Amino acid sequence: MDRRHFLYGTAASVGAALAPSHAFAQGTPDARLNALFGRIFDDTVDSNPEFATGLGLDKGARAKLKYQLDGNGLAERAEDLARTRRWLAEVERFPVAGLSPAQALNREIVLYSLRNGTVAPTRFELDSAIRPYRIFQQGGAYFSTPDFLNDTHTIETQTDAEAYLSRLGQFARVLDEDVQVQRADAARGYVAPAWSLDLTLGQMKKLRSQPAAESTMVRSLVTRAKAKNVAGDWGPRATRTVETVVYPALDRQIAFVQQLRGKTQEGDGVWRVPQGDAIYAVALAQATTTDFTPEQVHQMGLEQVASISAELDKILRAEGLTQGSVGQRLAQLNKRPDQLYADTPEGRAQLLASLNEGVRDMKGRLPRVFAEIPATPLEIRAVPVEIQDGASNGYYRRASLDGSRPAIYYINLKDTGDWPKYTLPALTYHEGDPGHHLQISTAQTSADIPTLRKIGFFGAYSEGWALYAEEVADELGAYKTPLERAGYLQSFLFRAARLVVDTGIHTKRWDRARATRYLVETTGFAEPRSQREVERYCTQPGQACSYKVGHMAWVRARQAAQKRLGDRFDIKRFHAVLKDGAMPLSIMERLVAERMA
Repeated sequence: MDRRHFLYGTAASVGAALAPSHAFAQGTPDARLNALFGRIFDDTVDSNPEFATGLGLDKGARAKLKYQLDGNGLAERAEDLARTRRWLAEVERFPVAGLSPAQALNREIVLYSLRNGTVAPTRFELDSAIRPYRIFQQGGAYFSTPDFLNDTHTIETQTDAEAYLSRLGQFARVLDEDVQVQRADAARGYVAPAWSLDLTLGQMKKLRSQPAAESTMVRSLVTRAKAKNVAGDWGPRATRTVETVVYPALDRQIAFVQQLRGKTQEGDGVWRVPQGDAIYAVALAQATTTDFTPEQVHQMGLEQVASISAELDKILRAEGLTQGSVGQRLAQLNKRPDQLYADTPEGRAQLLASLNEGVRDMKGRLPRVFAEIPATPLEIRAVPVEIQDGASNGYYRRASLDGSRPAIYYINLKDTGDWPKYTLPALTYHEGDPGHHLQISTAQTSADIPTLRKIGFFGAYSEGWALYAEEVADELGAYKTPLERAGYLQSFLFRAARLVVDTGIHTKRWDRARATRYLVETTGFAEPRSQREVERYCTQPGQACSYKVGHMAWVRARQAAQKRLGDRFDIKRFHAVLKDGAMPLSIMERLVAERMA
C-alpha cells in the first residue's frame, strides 16, 4: 500500500460512519453526528482525486477530479495532518450521550482511525509507521501511478481519455514530489536498505527502457480507447507526453535514487533508522489492532509453527513423504514435475485458467455457510511485468462502489515455479471467495452500514478473515486431495512463520538472508518467492503480522459464540457480521459477543 492507499485506508475509516440520510430523524444526535461524518467524507474525497476515482466518485460535480493526481509533497503531508487533527477534534467534542448504539460504534471506529492517522506524522514526521520509506521496491509513484492509470482510471468516453492524458502529464510532478519528500526524510536518516534501492532502480529502469510508444502507459490508453470506439489521436499525444515529460522526470528520480544508494544505513530492519524501535511498536499495534508486544507475537509464531508442522507431518507421511523436516519435504513436493506449470506463456495461461475454475467451484459451495453472496464480478490477472520483481506474490483490489470497475485478484507470475499446483486453491480462497472478495464485496453491498463504512480498511480484520476463509473452504470440502489440504496448511504455516520472521527482522536484528533461510526451511517455499516476501517485511514493518493475529481473533470469536450458543449456533448468522464492515479486532470480538448474547 503506497501513500495514496494509506490515505484511502484512513479516509475509508474516517468516513466509515457516513450513514444513509433516511436513517436518522432530523436534528437528533445521530443525525448531527452523521452530518459531521458527511463533511469529513466530502473533505477527504475532494482533497484526494485518486481516492475519488477509486470509489467511482469522480463524476458529476466532482468530474474535474478525474483530471488530477493526488498531491504528494511535503506541503500535502502537512495539510493531511492538519486536516486529520481538525476532524479528530470535532469528533472528540461530539458527546456520545444520546447516540444510538450503532452511531456510538461508528464514532468509536472513526476516532480509532483518526487517532492512528496522526501518530506517524506527529511522532516521526513520516506518512506511515508501516511504510516508513517514501521510495522503495513496493512504494512510490513510479510503482503505483502506471498501475493506477491502467486499472483504476476508467475509459468510456473522449472526456475520460482526455483526463487520462492530463493525469499522465502530472505523473512527472508526483515523481518529483516523491524525490522532495524522500530527500527530506533521508536527511533525517529514513532511507530504504541498499538492496531495496537496487530493486527499485531495476524497476524504474525497466519502466524507463521501453520506447515511449510501446510503454504500458501509452498502450493502456490506446487499447482501451479503441475497445470503446473513442476516436482521437491518443497514441501520438500520449507518446509525446511520456517522451518529453514523464521520462525526464524518471531520469531525475533514477539519478536521485542512485545517489541515495551510497547513503543508506547498514541492516535490514526498521531498527536501523532513528526511533526505529518506537516505529516498530506503532507499526505492530496498527497492523494487528492489538496491544501484543513483539516478543509475544514472536512466541505466538513459534508455537503456531510447531502445531501446524505437526499436522502437516501426518499428511505428508501418508503421501509417502517421510524423509527430512516438514519444510524439506514440502520443498521436495514443490519441485515434483506433476505439481508444476510450465514457465511459459502457455503455462501461465493454464495456471490462470485453474484459478478461475477454483473460483467457479467455490461459488457453488458458499450458500451452505453464507446467507447472502454478493454478485460483484472478480477478475484474475498476472501482476504487470514492469513491477513483478518487487511486487507481492498476490494481492486483491476491490471493485469501485459504482460498479464501473470489477474487483481484481493479482498473482505474481514472474516464475511459475513459485506456485506448485497443490498450493493454488488456498490462495484463491484467500484472495477470492470466501476471502477478500466476499468480505469486501459483502461490506460494499451491505444495506446495514453507511456508505463509507463499506470501504473501511483494517488489515488485521481483512487479512485475518481471508485466512479464516481458507479454513472455511476446508470445512466445505473444497480441497479435493490430501495434497491440496497440505497446501492450505502450508498457507497457515507460512503466516505463522511470518510472525517469527517479522519480529525477528525488526526486534532481533535478523538480516534478510537469515529471515529468508528460516522461511524456506520452515515452509518449503522456493527461495526466490521467500526472499520477495522477506523484502516486503523489511520495508513494511508489522504488516505481515496482521494475517495470523487476525485469523486467531476470528477463530476466538467463533469459538466463543459456539460455546455460548451450543446447538443454537448458526454459522450463517455468525458470518453475517461481515455486513457490519471492517473494524479493529478488539471491537469485532466485542461486537460478536454482544450479538451472540
